Amino acid sequence: MPIVTGTGNYMYEHHPNWAKLPRGQDWQGPSSIAVDSKDRVYVFQRGGPPILIFEKDGEFVGGWRRKPGQLDDAHHIYISPDDFVYLADRDAHQVLKFTTDGELVMALGTRHRASLQAPFNHPSDACVGPNGDIFVSDGYANSSVHRFSPDGKHIASFGSPGSGPGEFRVPHSVRVSSDGRVYVADRENSRVQVFTSEGEFLSEWTDMKSPMGVQITPDNAVIVTDQVPRFSVFSLDGELLARGRTFEQCHNVFTNSVGDFYGVDTSRRQIQRYVKIT
Repeated sequence: MPIVTGTGNYMYEHHPNWAKLPRGQDWQGPSSIAVDSKDRVYVFQRGGPPILIFEKDGEFVGGWRRKPGQLDDAHHIYISPDDFVYLADRDAHQVLKFTTDGELVMALGTRHRASLQAPFNHPSDACVGPNGDIFVSDGYANSSVHRFSPDGKHIASFGSPGSGPGEFRVPHSVRVSSDGRVYVADRENSRVQVFTSEGEFLSEWTDMKSPMGVQITPDNAVIVTDQVPRFSVFSLDGELLARGRTFEQCHNVFTNSVGDFYGVDTSRRQIQRYVKIT
């Protein structure tokens, strides 16, 4: 019997190791996971094929061939509603935009050239807002979030090192809700901070330990994974709606069209699915 976790309207069956790799193939440093508009699941990994693709039931679909020099250090993956794939190539200081077939269509940042409090210095995550603007959490050596136009022009940045409002210590994940609010997992400050699209601080959510991933659900709630380890579900305004246990290192979180969520356990190299109970 699957383990059931969560509370209220957010209860899930836990299905570890649901993804079915081809015979003879092993995981090679899986780091992050995302879902496209057809509910296909993409796993971003640090070795071997950079992207492995699965159907919702875990059946293997295929993968991308690794091209020399194109991807150095897999961190987070995000798939936009129009099915473009954004990859945070952390140690190359870039965010790369691909088609779902693996064709590179845009690169943000200068490859192998870091900048201080400017794009980028080991970026952690990216997402797309409702108007198409791209937001990047620049988390490992900078303490900022950057905003770009849909065609990649840098619009603005916000954030600085520290623990006060609007300051960050490893902004590790970023998402934007349909009303334009920006949610940032401020990992080493053990909180999520909420901003306007222009970077104005609105609020912070605490009572969490080193949040790793943040994701907006189809019904406009916010799932946060932390290192308790657990997941928390909040309303867009920060009301705690549900909580449950996850695996040890839920490095990110991504939902599908029916509200199931997925994560990568980086310590055990497991790909895990939480099926929403309706």
